[in-house]
Amino acid sequence: MAKPRLWITRRLSDATIERAARDYDTVVNEADTPGSAAELIAASAEFDAIIPCHSEHFSAEVVAQFAPRLKIVANHSVGVDHCDLPALAARGITVTNTPDVLSDATAELAMLLMLGAARHAVAGDRIVRTGAWDFWSPSFMVGKQVTGARLGIVGMGRVGRAFAAKAKGFDMEIHYYNRSELPADQAFGAAYHSSVESLLGVADFLSLHCPATPETTDLMNRDRFALLPRGAVLVNAARGALVDEDALLEALGTGQLSAAGLDCFKVEPGGNPAFAAHDNIFMLPHIGSATTRTRDAMGFRALDNLDAYFAGQTPRDLL
Repeated sequence: MAKPRLWITRRLSDATIERAARDYDTVVNEADTPGSAAELIAASAEFDAIIPCHSEHFSAEVVAQFAPRLKIVANHSVGVDHCDLPALAARGITVTNTPDVLSDATAELAMLLMLGAARHAVAGDRIVRTGAWDFWSPSFMVGKQVTGARLGIVGMGRVGRAFAAKAKGFDMEIHYYNRSELPADQAFGAAYHSSVESLLGVADFLSLHCPATPETTDLMNRDRFALLPRGAVLVNAARGALVDEDALLEALGTGQLSAAGLDCFKVEPGGNPAFAAHDNIFMLPHIGSATTRTRDAMGFRALDNLDAYFAGQTPRDLL
């Protein structure tokens, strides 16, 4: 029996590609560039399965032009806001994602963003790196202390809970907003807030860990930034769509926010060029899950879902 034909849209980990090549008739996009709409449409006639990343966009318009051969889209990501799920379901295409395996790596990066933003990492690195460090005083580079501070978490899913667990190591007072209150044994002693607005009032540090949906687009806007304690720090290692970037710049300009740590942006790749002028924005290029162990685990989870589907079983991570 012929192996199912699989297109891998980006250069995944070596271990993932080796396993895929063993079990499937695999084609890898060695150019490692985002799959275009035309390429996705063409692939639907040539492949039984696709493993895409967040860089490929399965819009309703694109999916409407798919050939009937494509049976499953096994995402190499947790977020699926790049997929029009109703459109894919209407075409009978199974969709999966890769939860669980990237929570710790993403939470680690959120901690890096929080610490880097709070302690002037951008300015400090630039001063030393350029040879401009020729001065010291007790008032030099004074930042915001994380230990013992109040942390607000929006979204206590897998990543939010992993971040809360790490924040406990800094003796932070943790508060969270979630669609529903967690059982006490999952909340790490955090105080539950039934609204975002209630949470914001106590968040010296605010970390976003919710998905991008129509309801959460521009979740942090001008009005909500104004509800934070003055001098708060924003951390976003989730999705760029969650933050109104113009409102963020305004809040930084007035001192309502003292700093921000960002791993995601409205426009990716590229980010927001206006941010580059602000040393109090600590930025990374959407690399929350970028560790060797996590990339292998994500690739294997996507392949596990394919294996189950082609064995006639329900994939573990069916959406």
